[in-house]
Amino acid sequence: MAYRVIQWATGGVGRAAIEGVLDHPELELVGCWVHGAAKEGRDVGELVGRAPVGVRTTRDVEALLALPADCVVYSPLMADPKVLVRILRSGKNVVTPLGWIYPKRQDNHEIEAACREGHATLHGTGIHPGGITERFPLMVSGLSRAITHVRAEEFSDIRTYSAPQVVHEIMLFGKEPAVAKKSPMLKFLGGGFMQSIDMVADTLGFALDPEKRAIHEIAVATAPIESPIGTIAPGLVAAQRFAWQGLVRGEPVVTAAVNWFMGDRHLAPLPDGDPGVRWSFGPEGERFEVEITGDPKTHLTFHGWHPESIASGLERNNGIVATAMHCVSAIPYACAAEPGIKTYLDLPLIAGRAAPHLSR
Repeated sequence: MAYRVIQWATGGVGRAAIEGVLDHPELELVGCWVHGAAKEGRDVGELVGRAPVGVRTTRDVEALLALPADCVVYSPLMADPKVLVRILRSGKNVVTPLGWIYPKRQDNHEIEAACREGHATLHGTGIHPGGITERFPLMVSGLSRAITHVRAEEFSDIRTYSAPQVVHEIMLFGKEPAVAKKSPMLKFLGGGFMQSIDMVADTLGFALDPEKRAIHEIAVATAPIESPIGTIAPGLVAAQRFAWQGLVRGEPVVTAAVNWFMGDRHLAPLPDGDPGVRWSFGPEGERFEVEITGDPKTHLTFHGWHPESIASGLERNNGIVATAMHCVSAIPYACAAEPGIKTYLDLPLIAGRAAPHLSR
């Protein structure tokens, strides 16, 4: 029998997850929560550009919690732990890209209690963090000895991210540098990336210092740059780099970083920035990288998770689809697991499924 799935929120990740659930041979979509009234009552299939599927969206939390479902893909813009606890207590497993990747150093007593009460599993996943940052480094680390550093890094054109309000008002692109320096993103994103660092460090045996390092670098436009948030004038923020590092006696041993640029032309770093930061994608273009420094050294470059153009990215961003599919692919494994918060270290290898016309 198929696992019955509820999709919670229908932003970019949510819509891609719906497509993934509809095409997965072991899953059945039975419910869908939406945030806004404009989406309420719509057929979920039509919402994602497909034929009707007979499931309508709702904002009625109680009705969804009462449904006999096996799993919820929980992907609103921001996680609400109180809602998450209610979902788990209702007996539904949860897969989410919003944290709980490796919450070793968090107080999760209430969530663990909800998992026990509902006999449910919570699994945090995603892409970066949630995949590139820890799953792939750990997978290839077994090919090296005497490892001294692990790096996972993203290089992306943020113009393809179809959430202009988030890009301008939360990420603070197009703002004065003094405003962007106070960005909440370093702390907000760090919550997930530092979990990834802990997972890698604990698994490989690094004796991390108590405090981690967080780095924020900014570059401004030197000429007008056209973007989905409008024209970025010279002197305003047009590129940012965020990095988090686990240290041993002050030396970085695990690094996770994101480089988000409004293209890579007409950019200049602030005078007080790190001169070693490159404000260009270089010949490799947009990509994700994983590097293991050891004997031997391993360097992986991931392509295909970035759109071919700004226009195609605003329509359907491959990185967002990959994030959603990592969630969808994890559903059968989370449903089969024992109750509690389960990380990649607790589950079997998570795999995708063949296209419907090629499957058994």
